[in-house]
Order: sequence, then C-alpha cells, then structure tokens
Amino acid sequence: MCCVILGIDPGIADTGFGVISKNKDGSLKCLDYGTIKTSSKLDLPKRLVILGKELDIIIKKYKPEIVGVEQLFFCKNVKTALTVGHARGVILFVIQQNNLLVSEFTPLQIKQAVSTYGQASKLQVQKMVKLLLNLDKIPKPDDAADALATAICTANSARNS
Repeated sequence: MCCVILGIDPGIADTGFGVISKNKDGSLKCLDYGTIKTSSKLDLPKRLVILGKELDIIIKKYKPEIVGVEQLFFCKNVKTALTVGHARGVILFVIQQNNLLVSEFTPLQIKQAVSTYGQASKLQVQKMVKLLLNLDKIPKPDDAADALATAICTANSARNS
C-alpha cells in the first residue's frame, strides 16, 4: 500500500466519508466508507462537536496521508449553506489539528475526475465509483458514495501523485 486517502462530503445531518488506498501501481482499493450522522434534535454546536469527534476517530483509525474535501459550491438555501459551512469549518479544523494535507475540490472537479464528465448524474458517478474501486455494489448512502468519489479525485490529483 502506498497511500491512504480520506474523502469527505460535508454535511450537518450526514457527513460522508470514504477511505481508500492508492497502491504503487496506481490501483485504488476501498478500505471503508459510511456517514457521520447527527440528530436534528440537537442544537448546532452539539452537532458540530459530534462531527469533529467522530471525524477525529476515523482519522486516528486509518491514518490517512491526505484528505480530500468537497467544497461548498453553491446552495439555493442560505440557511443550509451556512450550516454546511459550519460543518466544513469543523472538518478543516480537525484535519489541520491532525497535521494532514488537505485538498479541496468542487463538485465539477470531482465528477470530472471520476466520470470524465462534469455534468454526470449522481447515478453515473456512483456507478463509476463502484467500477473504479471494484466494489460489489454501489456504495450507500449517497453521501458515502460522494465521499469515495472525493477520495478518488484526491488520489488522481497532481498534488498527490
């Protein structure tokens, strides 16, 4: 194994994570994926603390060399954008606290890296993630699949080659 990469799809209710390895021959392997969930019954500060602690546990477990994070591109709902922005802030803080390299990518860059088409549908991206990581099925939930796509984008970025 050459390099462990963590991809993150930020959110407040569900933050997707995907952990892959990039081998010396360039092949990619899925190590784990899932979501960090927080309850809407909790207030925002408590949800952010849970997100930070859970992300730190994932980082300590897999010891990635680099973390890819999806950028907040645009959002029709300003309240949602602000909340996701808070989540991104906690995520970037935890990454820096662990002294890890971070790469940020727009949804367009991630889609292009995985499917070679910036306007690819969610399903097209999920099918490519399944194919590129040689998985038996499309990863679920969607946030986890998006995080794996972010990890693949990070693995293929010039900064990480």
